[in-house]
Amino acid sequence: MKKPDWLKVKLQNGAKTQNVNNILGSLSLNTVCSEANCPNKMECFERGTATFMILGKNCTRNCRFCNVTQESPEEVNLDEAKNVAMAVKKLKLRHAVITSVTRDDLADQGANQFARVVNAIRLENPNVTIELLIPDMQGKKDCLDIVLNSNPEVLNHNIETVKELYFDVRPMADFKRSLEVLEYSKKTKPKIYTKSGLMLGLGEKSDQVIETLKCLRSVDCDILTLGQYLQPSSKHIKVKDYVSPAQFDEYKAIASDLGFKSIASAPLVRSSYFAEDLIDSF
Repeated sequence: MKKPDWLKVKLQNGAKTQNVNNILGSLSLNTVCSEANCPNKMECFERGTATFMILGKNCTRNCRFCNVTQESPEEVNLDEAKNVAMAVKKLKLRHAVITSVTRDDLADQGANQFARVVNAIRLENPNVTIELLIPDMQGKKDCLDIVLNSNPEVLNHNIETVKELYFDVRPMADFKRSLEVLEYSKKTKPKIYTKSGLMLGLGEKSDQVIETLKCLRSVDCDILTLGQYLQPSSKHIKVKDYVSPAQFDEYKAIASDLGFKSIASAPLVRSSYFAEDLIDSF
């Protein structure tokens, strides 16, 4: 299936991109921009920003849409927190987004590493806002508490797709559990903004998308991102259709009517794309 013109991205590799690469390399840091093969990587790097991916490069899940490698998990690097904090400082970020691979192998699901990163950033960069994009942590409330008690400004957990497609797209995940992560986060720490997102073009129907948006609002999710799924390789689940910009605009209008505080809805939108702009209006 040929990509439409609206999905074409401009290649960029200027001085700012090189600076970001140099900083990340010198501190041995991973980014979801590179590991997930994000189409916006060059644009974001050229703006001098990146989304940090902690806890190694290898994921313990087998989501069929994701380009992150699924091999033996790496040892937790205790220097990672101070290195992320230093990168935030060197990049002069005002909003830092941190995500991770899923670490089902760890008793704490990686929660303590998230907390260490937040604390290190606060120490070096007290005026920076922080957004954590977390896995479901198997729904373990004690692990979620560790993350929430670090008090990020935004707690992001992606629902990713509609309930009807979970078995095919996210066989080791659970729609209800993901909703419960967002619900528990909002009830436990109501002042922390909750955020979630979906990929479109996996074969979902419009009424299923709208129902998913209603489910997210039922747990008081504040921020929404909607973007087009792009197949990373022939080994990944295929794109079923390319959703038009007009349809993304229609979903945005529906989401606004449902009460989301901030919405990014366009083909090339990803979870952390212009993330700082989504909280600026609050």
